Amino acid sequence: MNRTELEALLKKLQSELASGQPVDEDLRSSLRQLDQDIQQVLGSGSPLSESETEESLAQRAQEIDARFSAEHPYLANTLRDVMDLLGKMGI
Repeated sequence: MNRTELEALLKKLQSELASGQPVDEDLRSSLRQLDQDIQQVLGSGSPLSESETEESLAQRAQEIDARFSAEHPYLANTLRDVMDLLGKMGI
């Protein structure tokens, strides 16, 4: 159930990104990488490398959240929901 909810939140975030204010390429790239890493952790690809621990995944999500809060507050709530669910899943 959590995985389904997480996938729905990620799709919601992508939809909000597409319909909202333009996001600079650096932030968009960070989001793409975070999404790929989440998918890998969930088992849809190869596991994260040893240097990319789950802790760094959470840390990067928090850094992106801080940027969203400042630059795109309409996206911050959805990203926080993703982060909360990842925490509940132990990721």
